[in-house]
Amino acid sequence: MNRISSRQLYFFLACVAPVGKLVVLPARLASCSGNDLLLPAAFHIALQTAVIFCVLLIAKRGKDLFGLLSGTFGRAAASVLVPLFSAFLLYAGILPVLEQQIFVQGVFYDTLPSLTAFTPFFLFSAYLCSKPLAGCGRTWDILGPIAAAGLAGIFVLSVANADFGAMLPAGASGAKGILGGTAYTFGWFYDSAVLLMLLGKFDYQKGMAWKGALFYLLGGAAVLFFLAVFYGIFEETAINQLFAFTKTSKYFSGITVLGRVDYLFIFALSLVMAFYVALPLQAGIDGVLQTFGRRKYLPTLLAAGVNALFFVFTVLFDFRFVRVMDFITKTAFWVFPLFTVLIPLLCLPLGRNRRERA
Repeated sequence: MNRISSRQLYFFLACVAPVGKLVVLPARLASCSGNDLLLPAAFHIALQTAVIFCVLLIAKRGKDLFGLLSGTFGRAAASVLVPLFSAFLLYAGILPVLEQQIFVQGVFYDTLPSLTAFTPFFLFSAYLCSKPLAGCGRTWDILGPIAAAGLAGIFVLSVANADFGAMLPAGASGAKGILGGTAYTFGWFYDSAVLLMLLGKFDYQKGMAWKGALFYLLGGAAVLFFLAVFYGIFEETAINQLFAFTKTSKYFSGITVLGRVDYLFIFALSLVMAFYVALPLQAGIDGVLQTFGRRKYLPTLLAAGVNALFFVFTVLFDFRFVRVMDFITKTAFWVFPLFTVLIPLLCLPLGRNRRERA
């Protein structure tokens, strides 16, 4: 059986997870909080770091989510709760999939219809979703360094053009702007929920809880630095800059001589992003498999069915991304703290051994 090593898990937390926050989130933060966009982002990163620390402590029990819940509440209750959590992960996957659709259309294939350009993603995603979730560890070994190199390249090409003074004075957006930016961006921070579904697929090692939290915090620091560079370059126009990580580097002075060398790093991050976008779908399907068992054809059928459903969804909402995003992140924003913060914390005392040490 595939197992995720500690190294692979740290690659995910520090390098892969931050990539999903670099497309639409910066513009959304700027529209809500203006020059104070770092404050809501810092809150989310700190909150996720704390919850991830707790989820990694739960990993000491050596059980997956279904085993943890069935051992406490019985199989009948676990058979309801785990699929419910899977449904949330699929719901959380709607925003990144639609975000990826407009990204692919807007950056790489702007002369093709969006459905034609993006349909291959669902074939790719269906293949990933049919494989065991623990197999992600092997891809993170490859994606982690690629993501780190891509982020470093974007930073090097962008930072010289940023005016960090644009972020002053702090607090200019007021409590309404800061709290609104915090509430309306929960939808991009679901890493703790994915990690909860990874329970039982890696072995807890001494110090893994604080090390994993530290690696996630390092990845979060990279996101905060990018947000500062992003706002320092675009200032008031930042609210209009979708696909943020593809925009900051294009003002690098050497581009006039070397050409768009920044696309090397954009392609690298885009590759990592494709795997990250499929991750909540994989995790959601894994919850169903934990409940009903990994029968012969069930993973393939679920992978095909879920991705077909998401394909239909992208067809129906092809030109309604903003409306869907507003519903998920504004009208129903409360769903995310419920499943990414409250439920993982409620799982912390389940199956606990008194002799456990953090």
